[in-house]
Amino acid sequence: DTILKLDILGHDIPTKCKRMEEYSGVNILDVPLTDPATYRGFTTTEPIGVSPEQIDAKTSTLGLPEMGTKLSRDVLMEAQPKNFADLLQIEGLTHGTGMWMGNAQDLIREGICTVSEVIGCRDDIMLTLIQKYGVEKGKAFKIMEFVRKNKKGSKIPEDMMNTMLECQVPQWYIDSLQKVRYMFPKAHAAAYAIDAIRLMWYKIYYPVEFYAGYFSAAPKGFDSEIVMRGKKYVYDTMMDMKKRKNELDQKDVEIYNALMLVNEYYQRGFTFLPVDLQKSHAHKYVPENGKIRLPFGSLPGLG
Repeated sequence: DTILKLDILGHDIPTKCKRMEEYSGVNILDVPLTDPATYRGFTTTEPIGVSPEQIDAKTSTLGLPEMGTKLSRDVLMEAQPKNFADLLQIEGLTHGTGMWMGNAQDLIREGICTVSEVIGCRDDIMLTLIQKYGVEKGKAFKIMEFVRKNKKGSKIPEDMMNTMLECQVPQWYIDSLQKVRYMFPKAHAAAYAIDAIRLMWYKIYYPVEFYAGYFSAAPKGFDSEIVMRGKKYVYDTMMDMKKRKNELDQKDVEIYNALMLVNEYYQRGFTFLPVDLQKSHAHKYVPENGKIRLPFGSLPGLG
């Protein structure tokens, strides 16, 4: 009589955190969440000491959870987050539907509001309506619930519209609510943002340990035959694949994504050590004398 439903998501972030702790000796819970350089890394490459041209990206977020994709990097550059609350907004905007393109993006571009003022997460609607515009709590909750469940784009009911107009909620805000199709909960956004900040800190202050931990947990696409040919070969291969991006199959896309991280590692002045019968681990990429020793698993076709 009972159906039990389990949503079991495969997450590699805890494994990355475990490896970075192991390699650096710094507990993940001791990583500061207020370091200024860490926040600069979300909108510039300056904290990791490379130029955007060297890594073909304008942020330092390659390899960070939910922040390293092309879409997320573009949103970061347009929205220019300055603090933790802004990063929550970014997570909400990039995981929602009907939130960024044609909605928040246009409002920011036109100077109507900043990233901290647009609608980012579910909870923001209720809290903004109550705290900023004085909407009665029960009504604010109902408006939030209607908007976040409004997958088909039904018109906001007249009584809710009248409530907002009576409380002088601006028209741009009401129009923005009408475009939303799905919204992220704020607690979920906070979990992602905290992960991204912590891993960014390792990336800046423990670079070799960061990349070793990253590839140990997510080795997909890492091809040691390409990697060991050196910095120039990796960069040229990556740029050639970028030109042919529409022709790439799934395996090529994985190689391209791995090469972006490998190239960034090389551009920061670090190198890899080849697979060694005596020193290599089966699958872990291990820091060794300021370099990364490749595991047996990095060899193409080796099971």
